[in-house]
Amino acid sequence: MIILGDYHTHTKYSRRGHGKGSVLENASVAANKGLKQIAITDHGFNHFMYGVRRKEIPEIREEILTAREVSGVDILLGVESNLISLNGDIDLKEEDYENLDIILMGHHKIVNFEGFKNRYRLGLDNLLLSPFAPSKERLNRNTTAFLKAIDKNPIDIITHLNYGCPTDTLAVAKLAKQKGVLIEINGKRIHFTDRELITMAEEGVKFIINSDAHSPDKVGEVNNSINQIIRLDIPTSLVVNLDKLPKFNKKRN
Repeated sequence: MIILGDYHTHTKYSRRGHGKGSVLENASVAANKGLKQIAITDHGFNHFMYGVRRKEIPEIREEILTAREVSGVDILLGVESNLISLNGDIDLKEEDYENLDIILMGHHKIVNFEGFKNRYRLGLDNLLLSPFAPSKERLNRNTTAFLKAIDKNPIDIITHLNYGCPTDTLAVAKLAKQKGVLIEINGKRIHFTDRELITMAEEGVKFIINSDAHSPDKVGEVNNSINQIIRLDIPTSLVVNLDKLPKFNKKRN
């Protein structure tokens, strides 16, 4: 049981040393580990500290073309966009879609949220308050923001759901299934309870296992996720990149 593609990897374009390697280094490690496909998905534009710059997207595309030739690995260009409002807005514009092969979206802390209310309710509340036993109001607020984001944006993958921003995972899974959005099982951190993962699987949502690598050596490192899948007896048919490659065909227009 192995993954054939890793769709959440960062490079030096996640600024200030947050991402450590180059596109080619990520691809070379992927090739050595037997992966057939990866995505380069640096942090979204509204991330204060680590966000990729729009003007760098063409440069990344050029690096991808070279790295494909050298490594033999198919490489997708994406971004890990940020949830920036309770109304489900993310930090991508429509004109960005044509430049991207894949769109990831997650909640991050150090982000330029849209206006004071969102900075307070979506940002500070989740930064300062405990992720455990959240109030019903905060849980509903976070969940609604994710549901609106899934409904209004061409998202392929929800990254590290519940990490720093607790939600009703079943509600998110139900809409994700309906919209064809994948829920990530993150190789870096376990952020679902066993019950949450089992319940989402029972709903029939599709999962994807990713490394969330921030350095080349971590590309393809997902043993924690695979062990969780095995331990909980999650059907491997629900994991789109286990022993197969997924298809990303979400229309950007």
